[in-house]
Amino acid sequence: MEVITAKSAGFCFGVKRAVDKVYELLDQGVKNIYTLGPIIHNEKVVQDLSARGVRVLESMDDIDRMQSGTVVIRSHGVPKSVYDRLEEHKINYVDVTCPFVKKIHTIARRESEAGRHIVIIGDAKHPEVQGIRGWCAGPSTVIESRKEAEEFNKNGYKNICVVSQTTFNYNKFQDLVEILGKKRYDRIVINTICNATEERQSEARDIAKSVEAMIVIGGKHSSNTQKLYEICKKECKDTYYIQTLDDLDLEAFQSTSCVGITAGASTPNIIIEEVSKHVRNEF
Repeated sequence: MEVITAKSAGFCFGVKRAVDKVYELLDQGVKNIYTLGPIIHNEKVVQDLSARGVRVLESMDDIDRMQSGTVVIRSHGVPKSVYDRLEEHKINYVDVTCPFVKKIHTIARRESEAGRHIVIIGDAKHPEVQGIRGWCAGPSTVIESRKEAEEFNKNGYKNICVVSQTTFNYNKFQDLVEILGKKRYDRIVINTICNATEERQSEARDIAKSVEAMIVIGGKHSSNTQKLYEICKKECKDTYYIQTLDDLDLEAFQSTSCVGITAGASTPNIIIEEVSKHVRNEF
């Protein structure tokens, strides 16, 4: 069987930087390390860190209850209010927000202070989007669907600035921006989708078009992996979403001669290699 593995699969720069920093702190002997939410949407990595004593804070209330320790702000970023709370309680923190996300925070703050309404193309429930909204000087709107784009601006905003969640589907972003462009207002559109995300999605699409079956590896809560699955499924009906090798049903590939593999930004290379090697060896 021929197996084509995407070159862009696996940890992106921002995620690798964040995970490496936590392990670096552990190696330095830093005690009482906390992360605001799981450092990565990968259960194996989170479990390994937990076994080494790294704890996950789930809410602002958890910060209020802290007595000491070091908090790691993950690559998704957080609202400005979180920094204010950490400094208010004099809690040490290490900020590993992805630089691409930091850029959006700067844009959101600058343009909202200039009087523009910030429109974020993305998932309102995703921590990255929640963090971006937390840097807006005024109200903001999150748009994820065509319907939401078509119904936008019932409040009559005249000046808007459009940005995107870094892991959003690039083609879908363009479609939604086109819908927004049909409305009459002064708008600025800044494509803030990460270059690595665009590359990963483009490569996954190309591979899915050329294979009989596609495997997408990533955490079940990983937004960028879900986007990859949607893209691949559109091009290849036999697309499978797995977290680890244990989830792979090899019977589905019995009569397949060519399989493609890609993975989300939170998937360690060791898992990708394990799946790729197993598929090759079994057939």
